[in-house]
Amino acid sequence: MAAKDTSRRDFIKKSSLGGLGTALGIGTVIPAIAEEGLNTSEHSISDEKLHVKPRFHNWIVDEGEEWLELNTKQANLDWNIPVSQCALVLLDVWQRHYLKEPEERAEKIINEKYIPLLKSCREYGMEVIHCPSPQVAKTHPNWVKLMTEAELKPVPDSWPPKEFRNLSGPYNAYRRPFTPKEAERNALTPLTFHPRVVPLNNEAVIAYGEELHRYCKQKGILFLFFAGFNTNACLITRDYGVLQMNYRGYQVSVIRDCTTGMESRETQAGLLQTNGALLFFEMYGQYTVTSNEIITGFSRKA
Repeated sequence: MAAKDTSRRDFIKKSSLGGLGTALGIGTVIPAIAEEGLNTSEHSISDEKLHVKPRFHNWIVDEGEEWLELNTKQANLDWNIPVSQCALVLLDVWQRHYLKEPEERAEKIINEKYIPLLKSCREYGMEVIHCPSPQVAKTHPNWVKLMTEAELKPVPDSWPPKEFRNLSGPYNAYRRPFTPKEAERNALTPLTFHPRVVPLNNEAVIAYGEELHRYCKQKGILFLFFAGFNTNACLITRDYGVLQMNYRGYQVSVIRDCTTGMESRETQAGLLQTNGALLFFEMYGQYTVTSNEIITGFSRKA
């Protein structure tokens, strides 16, 4: 007897939620981290707690509802986590941007949100980690230097060919066109820390994702709260960014009122790139919170 055909929708209904999570890429971890584990007994765990309700997009619909996109919605978890296992990660918080509007939005966010957030995190002992790009990190005395020179200069693979990676020689025709504005951009003041968000005392300065992992391992940090710029660029693409640190096994939340993206003519009015990136994080394994949640979430403020 021929096996009964099973529709794609029937298969989804019968599949485990774990299978759905795997298909969506949720909860992916780098094997080396998963196998190695972390002995938190080696680290100092204080009584101080942080209460937050991380927001995510719930793909599972309510009982009796059809499994449609329109029936999915945001949901929240309820966490009370040791402050000693948390870190505020400040990613690419620079003093300028070559585009006027993102710079203006970031300046407003820094002045209105970062200042009270940093004050509370420092007051209640949450680790503050600065990730300002390798070229900026290496100029600061707080750079942790947790990687050897050999690791800092890995031998590149022979494929794709160097000329192709650089789009030079026979591949020059595939380059994007050079514009006069590119020379103007290259002539701007070198990037550095924003003057109101500089490392204090012994706050760590990190250059690479592997370095961030090693530092977190030393300190027993498991929960990373990201603030920085730009939402749809560096928060996504950096090796010390949201996705890579989540892939390494950390619980990652983006502080959604402490970031802004780079918009276009079509997206600027509704900040669609910014909001779309935040929704992407919430949909695929990360979370978002607000700065006020963190400020009011320390246990001594309860």
